[in-house]
Amino acid sequence: MTASEKPATENPATDGGSLVERANFEGATFVRANFTGATIRFSDVSGMTMRSVDVGGLDIDSHDLAFGSLFVNGVDVVPLVEAELNRQFPGRDLQKATTPQGLREGWVAVQAAWRRTVDDTPASLIDAHVPDEWSLAQTLRHLVLATDAWLRCAILQVPEPFHEIGQLFTGAEAMGVDTSAFRDDVPFEEVLRVRAERQQMVTAFLDDVTEDTLAEQRNDPWGDEDWHPSVGDCVRVILEEEWAHLRYIRRDLALLTQQS
Repeated sequence: MTASEKPATENPATDGGSLVERANFEGATFVRANFTGATIRFSDVSGMTMRSVDVGGLDIDSHDLAFGSLFVNGVDVVPLVEAELNRQFPGRDLQKATTPQGLREGWVAVQAAWRRTVDDTPASLIDAHVPDEWSLAQTLRHLVLATDAWLRCAILQVPEPFHEIGQLFTGAEAMGVDTSAFRDDVPFEEVLRVRAERQQMVTAFLDDVTEDTLAEQRNDPWGDEDWHPSVGDCVRVILEEEWAHLRYIRRDLALLTQQS
């Protein structure tokens, strides 16, 4: 699973506004429409064209942005966004590393960044969240799930790879995931303990990994039969998950701090 699958909640709040689900506007044209304050989630806006629009305060968040293009006044801003994120998160660029040493260095960098964030978060904000997003505790539980999926399931092929505290993503049940195997009532001390165990598993694997191992083929842990990632691909997904969710939670913690 990629970080783009990070859910809000199973039933996003609409704050009193109207909720439009599963509508198909492909090829449609909107003229003098008012989208002020509107929210678009889990939707496809690829190829969308906007002309003579007021975009003051427009907030776009797309984990998959780096894989495409986004033109603003004729300029593809994706390289600019990626460069700025790499500046804000030193070591983030190593999520694309292809060598064992590069992946090891990338893992060390993202774990150090996570350690600072967890240590600096007040106890009062551990379970707090902005509307339709995860708390710090839920985010760490999701990273347990991501490690279980891409290391224990895909790479190591452990028969029963998932820990019960993993935070599932929206749509997991529809994909055939046995959601009854997971639980929500998880003390933060347990979250930290299991998270640390999973982090150590990744560290131990990367300590001994070779280029030949990184080139080996595996199956997508979520059942996509059209993609057979290499072991290196699986490690890079873990790194992408770590950096993406670090960005999400730092963004949300900043908002929560402003509100408190």
